[in-house]
Amino acid sequence: MRVSVGDCRLYVDVDGLGLVPDGPVMRERPTVVMVHGGPGGDHTVFKPGFGVLADVAQVVYYDHRGMGRSDLSTPDHWNHDQWADDLVALCDALGIVDPVVCGVSFGAIVALHYAVRHPGHAARVILDSGAPVTDTDERLAMFGRLGGSEAVAAAQAFFDRADPDTFVRYATTCVPLYVRHPGPDLADMQARGMAHANLAVFQHWQAREERTYDLRGSLDRITCPVLVLAGEDDPICPASGSRAIASEIGPELCTLQVVPDCGHGVCQDQPEVGFAAIRAFIAG
Repeated sequence: MRVSVGDCRLYVDVDGLGLVPDGPVMRERPTVVMVHGGPGGDHTVFKPGFGVLADVAQVVYYDHRGMGRSDLSTPDHWNHDQWADDLVALCDALGIVDPVVCGVSFGAIVALHYAVRHPGHAARVILDSGAPVTDTDERLAMFGRLGGSEAVAAAQAFFDRADPDTFVRYATTCVPLYVRHPGPDLADMQARGMAHANLAVFQHWQAREERTYDLRGSLDRITCPVLVLAGEDDPICPASGSRAIASEIGPELCTLQVVPDCGHGVCQDQPEVGFAAIRAFIAG
């Protein structure tokens, strides 16, 4: 279905029940709102993996404006503030109160902006493989450790300017280094996402938001509990960024779990570890 958030419609899908029978009453379960990566990708990267949470929560997926099956909108609306505001507008439209917001990769960056920009809106926030600022030097160092000089060169070219040529080289040389334990359906999952991919959104973001955003110094605005997950071998959102997030939010609100032998997207690379942490966090 598509849900209006004012000037555009976002594609939404739902997994699991919001109300479940519990003896003589109906019990309301938490709603987990999934915020996907990219930018330029779509929510399908979460399927079927995050469906395992449907036994403890209702899981809501959506595509960001400009991406997937949502309305294209216009480039002047392709920015972190707008994507964060869209998350609030979507919850308002669907009647979701006190969501558990779970962002992965670029989605974790959007979720972090949302938590800073709209403190008190979420009951809990989960950040899997995010970053408070782009650290290109750390990224290149990680690619060098995992893939050598060829990976560094491909990453540097793509980071400098994303176009079809640098994208193909990056996709074949660097993307395979993202995860340490690729699942048997990884290729199919990536192919499904490419069907509605929008490179123009990525190019717009890379030339602007990626080079300028910096949430350091503002994370003390966050008021809800936060779970930060990171892979020790993540080359695109290195674990140093997750450690910085956790350090600034502080141990009173933030739980950090850095997973060894794990790359980008803990719930993709080490699902048993990632989903166990999320289940415990949702349970409170």
